[in-house]
Amino acid sequence: MIAVRDLTFAYPHGGFALNIPTLTVDAGERVGVIGPSGTGKTTLLNLVAGLVQANIGQITVAGHDLSALDEASRRRFRATHVGFIFQNFALVDYLTAFENILYPYRVGLGLRLDAEARDRAHALAKACGVAHRLKSHPQALSGGEQQRVAICRALVTQPQLILADEATGNLDPETKEAILDLLFARASEMGATVLAVTHDHDLLPRFDRVIDFATLRQPT
Repeated sequence: MIAVRDLTFAYPHGGFALNIPTLTVDAGERVGVIGPSGTGKTTLLNLVAGLVQANIGQITVAGHDLSALDEASRRRFRATHVGFIFQNFALVDYLTAFENILYPYRVGLGLRLDAEARDRAHALAKACGVAHRLKSHPQALSGGEQQRVAICRALVTQPQLILADEATGNLDPETKEAILDLLFARASEMGATVLAVTHDHDLLPRFDRVIDFATLRQPT
């Protein structure tokens, strides 16, 4: 599902550089990523999603060479293949929770918003415990509720790849387990791959494999 080769990335204004010689994730794997803050774990997710581009090297996701895609093609690829759970939720303030869940259908070329997608959004909201909050705007939701809405949004398109940046970070221990159960169950149903950054080491036994980013990356 994911193959990274000889990757080098640096932000334009300096201060951070990332070098990953090799990284692979098989289709259907549940892979956790750990490591100190500031080492580039979120940057890795952004690179795999095509939100930023590597300076050197190759990233192939679901058979697509991201370096060969222009910006419009990367957006289309992301909409149809990737569900991203952002650490800061990235909800749209002027949309309701339900509209935020369905947001990928507003911006994703090739995605069709139909009754089935709406039913799936309702089912996910119920499973995540936010069905009673669907008419509320993000500012009226708690941090945990915003996080669960963001998780629903990532799953609603039935993506091949789920990227999660601290997907359970704002939840209590019992809810963390329930949300991870949901995430993994839906991933299994869809045959999706999960690549998840987490600081919660108690959750690591739930993953098929754990990558320690401190040893994976090579500072430059």
